[in-house]
Amino acid sequence: MRYIGFDVGSTCTKAVVLDEQGSLVFSKVVPTGWNCIETAEGLLSELEAQNIHKKDARIVATGYGRVSIPFAHKTVTEISCHGRGAAWLFKSDAFTVIDIGGQDTKIIEVKDGRVQNFIMNDKCSAGTGRFLDIMAGTLGVRLDELCELARQSENHVSISSMCTVFAESEVVSLIGRGTNKEDIAYGIVESIASKVWGQLGRLSVNGGDFYLSGGLCELPFILEMLSEKIGTSVKSAPLARYAGAIGAALYAQNMK
Repeated sequence: MRYIGFDVGSTCTKAVVLDEQGSLVFSKVVPTGWNCIETAEGLLSELEAQNIHKKDARIVATGYGRVSIPFAHKTVTEISCHGRGAAWLFKSDAFTVIDIGGQDTKIIEVKDGRVQNFIMNDKCSAGTGRFLDIMAGTLGVRLDELCELARQSENHVSISSMCTVFAESEVVSLIGRGTNKEDIAYGIVESIASKVWGQLGRLSVNGGDFYLSGGLCELPFILEMLSEKIGTSVKSAPLARYAGAIGAALYAQNMK
């Protein structure tokens, strides 16, 4: 028996497989695209090609597109899956996980291995991975290049707008005034960290370990900026972008 977790996000879809011993034997991320069902079915076909068959598996789906996956035996909310997956990844049962996704940012407090409290940003894309993608496009760079530019900033600027549309206008205005690209990049990344810090304040998290999941966990400067804002080290792991999918696979493992 294999246990498969699908995390169907707005930007990317992740799939992981656990074997009967609970070891991770497969992980892959692909763009979600316009049709999340076709994307998930494509991943399922890839699993079949590797001799991981649907008929010999339990499948749980999570993420914003979870209800659209016809072959899932069960769906579980992304909050529960991210909390459980992060506990598995970071080998801890008391921590706070920050998940910066494509369309929302989730902050989840876990105690005794269970989700105790959480907060999500509003429906505006400011403070999300989508915000960074748009701002990187405005500067004509890739996301990783944006972060490396930000690291080189010597004269920090602030992006004050809370709305993505207005923030983009602010960035265009800074470009027009001849502001260094590095300084603008710093303001963009700092804006994300500030919004996460504001969410943490509303959740009233006090101390403990902090971990970052989601695609941005692969960008070291994001971790550095979050650590600076929060005042303590924010850690991550190579598989942290799969936290939701891992949590879904763990729920599949416990299905009757």
